[in-house]
Amino acid sequence: MQRQLKLYILSILFVLMSGLFTIDAQANSAIDNTVKSNLGNTNYSVSIRELSSGNLLYENKGNNPIKPASTLKLLTSAAALDILGENYTFTTEVLTDGKVKDGILYGNLYLRGEGDPTLQVKDFVTLSYTLKSGGIKQVNGNIYADDSWFTGAKLTPGIVPEDETYYYAAPITALTLSPNDDYDASTVIVTVNGSKVGAAPSISAVPNTSGLQLINNAKTVGKGSKNTLKIVRKHNTNQVVISGNIPLGSSTKEWVTMQHPTLSTLYSFKSALVTQGIKFSKDSTIGYLKTPPNAESIAVKKSQTLKQLMPKFLKLSNNSIADILVKTLGKTQYDIGDWEHGLMVLNEYGESIGLNMENWQLEDGSGMSHKNKVSANEQTLLLVNLKQAPFYPVMLSSMPVAGNSDRLIGGTLKNRFTQAPFRDNIVAKTGSLDEVSTLAGYAKGKSGKWVTFSILVEHKNNHYRNQIDTIVKKIITTY
Repeated sequence: MQRQLKLYILSILFVLMSGLFTIDAQANSAIDNTVKSNLGNTNYSVSIRELSSGNLLYENKGNNPIKPASTLKLLTSAAALDILGENYTFTTEVLTDGKVKDGILYGNLYLRGEGDPTLQVKDFVTLSYTLKSGGIKQVNGNIYADDSWFTGAKLTPGIVPEDETYYYAAPITALTLSPNDDYDASTVIVTVNGSKVGAAPSISAVPNTSGLQLINNAKTVGKGSKNTLKIVRKHNTNQVVISGNIPLGSSTKEWVTMQHPTLSTLYSFKSALVTQGIKFSKDSTIGYLKTPPNAESIAVKKSQTLKQLMPKFLKLSNNSIADILVKTLGKTQYDIGDWEHGLMVLNEYGESIGLNMENWQLEDGSGMSHKNKVSANEQTLLLVNLKQAPFYPVMLSSMPVAGNSDRLIGGTLKNRFTQAPFRDNIVAKTGSLDEVSTLAGYAKGKSGKWVTFSILVEHKNNHYRNQIDTIVKKIITTY
């Protein structure tokens, strides 16, 4: 599978050596008719460029600023790969200001993070082994979290309160825990199973409750009954309320965000230490504290490289990773890991590759904010300019591939463009918000040559996915 993907990416690179398009007025008219008939009176921006030359082949309201939704992640990923580098890793470290004597650590433990989105309970088990191999059997001190690598608000400004329960709006700190290999950082997977009719359903949390309080107000009803179950974290609290009815034998799952990600991560770390046999004195507490300068490092965990992380970011459209990358850019370039400085870096990167950043309005790096704006012409220019970057093959291999049922290849496009000649001939980033539908990427035309395209639509209906797909299909059968 990996070999096929590499060959596929090489085929895209090969086309850059090909000749230029010859597009006549009839072809452009066909595209224009399709755009107008499908997008009608919506607020939209459409742009198509030849990949090899960057020439603008077609535009309709191409400079119109539109909410990009998750297609904004194209800029974020490019900036991260360029500035941080493909081999960048996130470090999580355990340090102490004490000494070990007869198996007892007389002093405090510090868990210091740099925003690793891949941190999981299994890593805490590994860190526990390292501490035990260093002779630590008991800690006569406190355990502190040092998340000072990032500063400022945990949530991006565009997150509304009703979204805060859900994984796509998770708060971000420098110490976040992921429940699975999709790296939905700062979340716990809460599963509810209908058990006995008339009784409360059973509830489980993965990797653990992490300090969350699960309040079970739900009821199991008979098979065939309507499932009205809701799993919601009360705003600004650690209380997760499970309410409504769940049919017997049914299961409902929700990725619930943590109110205090750092503290939840620290709970899980201490729990892992205890499970592995490391004891704590009765008066030991947990809390926040910056690591003292004289503390000694006793265990280190390195994340995957940015190159390895990119497919999870782009193919699965992971908002947590986007937020972590933005703050990391601010920290590494300005030594201030907040939204303001991270977005400054995104703007500076865009300018450095020839984009007109006056046509980009950024409030985050994930695309969640409705205040983000960009034009389709700017997005297709970004996609063209990326072909000069040394990380271009990484970007291509990390983007969703149309119609491929493997979610780590097809990603958010695995169920779209599933038929020939469209399947595998579109590599693009999807985007979706309330009343916003977008798609931007690369498409292989019937001539065998590649174009970049961006279709950004603001509308009043639930989505415009089908209309966008119709336009992309027309692009492929026209060019």
